[in-house]
Amino acid sequence: MNQPHLKARIRQTGLRATSQRVAILQVLEEAQEHLDAEGIFQRARQIDPSIGLATVYRTLSRFKEVGLVRQRYLSSDHNREYYERADKAEHYHFHCRACGQVIELETARIRQAREELSAQLGIRFTSACVCFEGYCANCAADLPPAAGDSAPACRI
Repeated sequence: MNQPHLKARIRQTGLRATSQRVAILQVLEEAQEHLDAEGIFQRARQIDPSIGLATVYRTLSRFKEVGLVRQRYLSSDHNREYYERADKAEHYHFHCRACGQVIELETARIRQAREELSAQLGIRFTSACVCFEGYCANCAADLPPAAGDSAPACRI
């Protein structure tokens, strides 16, 4: 990853570009999956072995404050915080309750709902936090049909 680019992004927010902050931002830039603080810590230590877990938590908090990262919950129990770059396009997450897979979703319907509610109620949204849960296609195929889920019988 381009270290000068990462340092410049950090400095643009008014923060000092320490080696620990650069390592954490690098982990977030390179991540292909959703990471919690512990996952970020494990990867950041591969870049900078001197980094501590408390530093990761403090840095993530500062990065949230200055808009470099967003904190997300991926399931309705909100038991774990995950972090992703703030510059990603607006999207939402589907969490499979069986296998744990997380699928990123994009839909205009959330934006439409925000626009409708803003017009109706005069409110101004700054963000929307929506978690979808259920069963991915693979896991749903293994579930017994729920009452009312079965296809109607074919009548000839």
